[in-house]
Amino acid sequence: MNKGELIDKVAETASVTKKQADAVVTAAIDSIMEAVSTGEKVTLVGFGSFESRERKEREGRNPKTGEVMQIPATKIPAFSAGKLFKEKVAS
Repeated sequence: MNKGELIDKVAETASVTKKQADAVVTAAIDSIMEAVSTGEKVTLVGFGSFESRERKEREGRNPKTGEVMQIPATKIPAFSAGKLFKEKVAS
């Protein structure tokens, strides 16, 4: 399912127009991205949690030359599925 299909499904389920559903879905995604980028954890009970995680500096290799190089530390977004989500997928 892509974003367009999600918007169609939300519009159908909530009995709203596709334009309204697009506005809501886009606002929700933007709000989650903004919160996580500032270091906040976003928890949607039953669905899961979005958070920022630290990735340590590590050693890597250039695939072309085989040269060893340092990959700098960075922050990455992470998602952890909630209990209800895990149960729904498992059944």
